[in-house]
Amino acid sequence: MAATLWNNQVMAAQVLPSGDGGVSAFYKWDAPLPAANGIVLRQEPYPVAESGYQAYRLLYSARDGLREGQATAVSGVLYVPTGKPPTGGWPVVAWAHGTTGVADVCAPSWRGSSPRDMAYFKQWLDHGFAVFGTDYQGLGTPGVHPYLLYRPEGYSILDGVRAVLKAYPHELANSVVLAGQSQGSGAALGAAYLAPSAAPDLHIVGVIASGLVLDIRDRHNAPALPEGAYQGGEDVDAAYSTLYFLGSLQGLGYPGLFSLIREKGHEIIALASHACLHDLMGYARNHHMKADDIYYPAITHYETLAQQARMLPDAYQSAPVFTATGLADAEAGTIPQYNVVAAMCSAQDKVEWHYYPDLTHSGTVNAAFPDELRFVTALREGRKPVSNCHLLHIPGPIQEPDPHVPFNY
Repeated sequence: MAATLWNNQVMAAQVLPSGDGGVSAFYKWDAPLPAANGIVLRQEPYPVAESGYQAYRLLYSARDGLREGQATAVSGVLYVPTGKPPTGGWPVVAWAHGTTGVADVCAPSWRGSSPRDMAYFKQWLDHGFAVFGTDYQGLGTPGVHPYLLYRPEGYSILDGVRAVLKAYPHELANSVVLAGQSQGSGAALGAAYLAPSAAPDLHIVGVIASGLVLDIRDRHNAPALPEGAYQGGEDVDAAYSTLYFLGSLQGLGYPGLFSLIREKGHEIIALASHACLHDLMGYARNHHMKADDIYYPAITHYETLAQQARMLPDAYQSAPVFTATGLADAEAGTIPQYNVVAAMCSAQDKVEWHYYPDLTHSGTVNAAFPDELRFVTALREGRKPVSNCHLLHIPGPIQEPDPHVPFNY
């Protein structure tokens, strides 16, 4: 029914869906935004599944990453340990989530974070950290979600942290770890890249990036290895391609996008306006669909432009970086992740990289936590970051996942 309505109404207008709607009035801010960015606009209690922490759904002001000099409202969730905060407040892990979709209903603050992510948050909370997770610009709130574009995602993270620090000055400490997985790995590294100029008031302890999804323009002479064929599956590729089209390409304002959609692609494009990643994967699988079935070949021109636009300008990071790559990661691939780490190493970043045998894109998230905690604890204790770039080596063929590891699917 939804696809039929879209075909009848939206096709006539030849416009693309933004994915707006399906969420509560909490997410829409009709009043003028504050002159300053990083201000909590409203908040409400957020349901939690177990004791030991409390949570709040937030709407806050942030810089618009698509329109220079303008502001937008962004949503997110703050998780705080119960009990008395330590002197100076709880340090903050700013979580950047992986791909969920481009429809508002896919915002983690609305649909809830996955069991895998909640298990990850709980580990940080149990060790005395607050966790703030942004939904990113346009996800939950009105407007296009600029999927994979580091600037809007980075501003959403930085201004969200600034907002919660102002709103909870006695509970939270200005001691911030930027952490992200998959889409969020690029968002976290984008936020760290922007932070010195966009949020110099934040004390960024370090960055954690797992399942790296990121392109870098200035690689500081580090060669990039050929990435090979995508191994995630044609249905997965079709789903991600749909989100890239409606998020990245539409967010960048390229003209004539509607004309690039094949007849077979109309329904999956319509589905993405109100459904999330795994629904799109299921549709593509059931309809034996691949990305080439959705678009005409002219799409490659815009994809090339979008890839240039989403590239992080420079591999250099001023904050220490921890990266985690599962050697069974067929979704993001291991060679693309090696290429990112190699570029940061060539830029003389303080990088501590880790490979995890038999772990997938998803399985690495929680399995890497003990190493991440050690990395963060050392930095918070004032120890100098240690780079292991001299040990970096090319990963071998993608391994088989260990079925006994939680979330290792």
